[in-house]
Amino acid sequence: MDAPTTTSADKGPSGGGGGGGWFTPRKKPQTLPSEDQEIPEGSRLAAMRPVGRHTPDADTEQSRIRRAAPGTASPDLPLAQPEPSPGAVAPAVSPNETRTSGGPQPEGRPAPPVPVLRSAPDPRTSSDAVLVRRTMAEVGPVADKVTSYFYALLFVRHPDLRSLFPAAMDTQRDRLLKALLTTAEHIDNTEVLVAYLKNLGRGHRKYGTRAEHYPAVGECLIGALSKYACAIWDEETEAAWVRTYTTISQVMIDAAAADELLAPAWWYAEVVSHDLRTPDVAVITVRPDQPYPFLAGQYAGVETPWWPRVWRHYSFASAPRPDGLLTFHVKAVPAGWVSNALVHRARPGDIIRLGPPAGTMTVDHTTDSGLLCLGGGTGIAPIKALVEDVVEHGERRLVEVFYGARTGHDLYDIDTLLRMQQSHPWLSVRPVVDEQTQLRLPDAIREWGPWNEYDAYLSGPPGMIRSGVDALRHIGVPSERIRHDSVEELVLAGGGAS
Repeated sequence: MDAPTTTSADKGPSGGGGGGGWFTPRKKPQTLPSEDQEIPEGSRLAAMRPVGRHTPDADTEQSRIRRAAPGTASPDLPLAQPEPSPGAVAPAVSPNETRTSGGPQPEGRPAPPVPVLRSAPDPRTSSDAVLVRRTMAEVGPVADKVTSYFYALLFVRHPDLRSLFPAAMDTQRDRLLKALLTTAEHIDNTEVLVAYLKNLGRGHRKYGTRAEHYPAVGECLIGALSKYACAIWDEETEAAWVRTYTTISQVMIDAAAADELLAPAWWYAEVVSHDLRTPDVAVITVRPDQPYPFLAGQYAGVETPWWPRVWRHYSFASAPRPDGLLTFHVKAVPAGWVSNALVHRARPGDIIRLGPPAGTMTVDHTTDSGLLCLGGGTGIAPIKALVEDVVEHGERRLVEVFYGARTGHDLYDIDTLLRMQQSHPWLSVRPVVDEQTQLRLPDAIREWGPWNEYDAYLSGPPGMIRSGVDALRHIGVPSERIRHDSVEELVLAGGGAS
């Protein structure tokens, strides 16, 4: 869930409570556990005190909450989101494209409405699941008020936590509700929910989340829900939420504790080259301060020294390299703090921070199926990485790359792909430029093919992804062979090219 997250680039690595600023030295990761070494359980979650009860100071607290509540534009907690399973189909986008709280869109655009869960419960669901889903259906129409009240309540009751958050986080305000909806949706699917929560717990490490933060967040979350679901709220409902929140929080805490034995919470990385391909697109290569394991097609959170505690996600633009260098394609977007800093301010020698790799849009090397790759804009970055991955595995499977752009000027990496095509006869690269052909990428897909025996990979703006998925389904490509990273998951991961 989103609620437990706290962020502080000033607090050093996960679990570090000392100050010292953005460049606080990090603890080295502990030795990897041996096969017979038991991974220690995370710190136990402290009990939450009852919420929603009147206290002598309640009136004073309510007045402070009203003063603290920032309307509907409340700050939100960065959420490290789990990765979609390979083959999952959902509205999606490359991490390189711009994201707001509702998806990878130009900043400033309103986020799409948050879906409301169905109130009719499945008869097979548990009683707690019924009550949780009923609550979410009740608060869905007033989601903005719930999130605003939650953060106001959190900062009034726990003012020490306010300093852990970015100064402005309006574009991420939907994270809490989206996380709650996702949890409610899968509350009776243990396998899916546990995987989801473990990824959240691991991803939260780079924000400095600690076990003692969870009870405070849980109390304020339940307090906000009880206020806006008052028509249906009772002791039974509150007990169900306490049990649910306690369980999921402990899963996240334990996952973070186990992950701490395996990898650092984040990496320092030095910018070694900065190539401005267009006035607003830069190809940036960095050198991590220690080995950074990842797979082609994945992405990572990036934080710059100019905007501490603000993380955005970018895809790796190459497969793992022997020299350990990492390359990202970044497009500066209007009012994009991180993207503009990386494109217009970053220079060789600058230091950024990287979160752990995420994403499952990776090549399945156990098959010899062809690859159909659709990349739009800077979404071509992970597509290029996938092609390099095939090359490095010595495979000669067919790879068809469609590179979409609005203008020829936007095909900033076409020369690289065409050189790869000359060296590998199994690779075909087809640029699709809107202004030249009056043909959009999904239309081009329909004209070529058939693609039934191909694994499809899509990366780019959300509209292109959605229309591309529709086109592939329409011409008979099975859903399980269509791969991309979902909009919701990348958004909740705190990401985008903003």
